[in-house]
Amino acid sequence: MISTKGRYAIRVLIDLAENSRGEYIPLKDIAARQGISKKYLEIIVKDLVAGGILTGASGKGGGYRLCRKPEEYNIGEIIELMEGSLSPVACLAGKENDCPRKSACQTLPLWEEYDRLVHDFFYSKKLSDLIRKQESTAGI
Repeated sequence: MISTKGRYAIRVLIDLAENSRGEYIPLKDIAARQGISKKYLEIIVKDLVAGGILTGASGKGGGYRLCRKPEEYNIGEIIELMEGSLSPVACLAGKENDCPRKSACQTLPLWEEYDRLVHDFFYSKKLSDLIRKQESTAGI
């Protein structure tokens, strides 16, 4: 299950993408628009900055902004940064969890297929796919 931390991280990034014009946006503004406590968002943006997803600046004119264009972020990288591995079983979550039964495991193909489906789904979605497009009525 994806926690609020992972879901709110995506909401923060969508908010920044929709409201930024290249400037830093104060966390209090994001918190107000999203209806999320500023204190909880402080924890989330700290991880996003540490993971190279956001940049932050303190002081007057400070806040947060995206490091890249929205179409350069995929949702999988954001969720894995906030939640850890998306793998359904420990033996697929990394080399450190290598299972001694791997070669004889009859259920492994099931978990590998499920793991690929989840990975491919989230890594095929871009942040830009989630941004509300401004509908233009010009020329109508």
